[in-house]
Amino acid sequence: MDGLNLLPWRDKARDQKKKQFFALLGFAGALAAAMVFLGHTYMQSSIERQEQRNNYLANEIKTLDKHIARIKKLDATKQALLGRMEVIENLQSTRPAIVHLFDEMATALPGGMYLESLKQSGTTVNVVGKAESNARVSGYMNRLEQSEWLTSSNLSIISAAKEGGSESSLRDFKLDVKQLLKQGEPK
Repeated sequence: MDGLNLLPWRDKARDQKKKQFFALLGFAGALAAAMVFLGHTYMQSSIERQEQRNNYLANEIKTLDKHIARIKKLDATKQALLGRMEVIENLQSTRPAIVHLFDEMATALPGGMYLESLKQSGTTVNVVGKAESNARVSGYMNRLEQSEWLTSSNLSIISAAKEGGSESSLRDFKLDVKQLLKQGEPK
């Protein structure tokens, strides 16, 4: 058995193992390249899908912003209309108030007294007139207070009237009274 030479067989086995190693190395490299390519393709498609979702959401947000702007505009129009309706309702409800004002002023006016002017500013009525005595002015104020359409009479001035440079028996007076726009309700 001394004559057997195993060296060529070992060389062949070594060459065979080298070939197998490089084949496995090439296969592993190809597999790694395929994995990288598949990973890149998957990530790229995921990015594209997310970009599509983002674009869809951006378009929907723009649409909703337009709807919100339209709703705000409609709300502003609604508020303006409600304001106009309130003004009209106030005008409708206070329309008879001027009639009641003149009626109450005339009804409460006692004899021996007359009014020279009435001036209304909001719900305050400024009354200027002449009376025979202070008691008549006081009685007039009491009657105004008892009215369902007038309240808070306040005497500003009462003084002796001057006619033609001399004092007369009449008294000048100025008073303020609040008008109730609805019967029994101050506004």
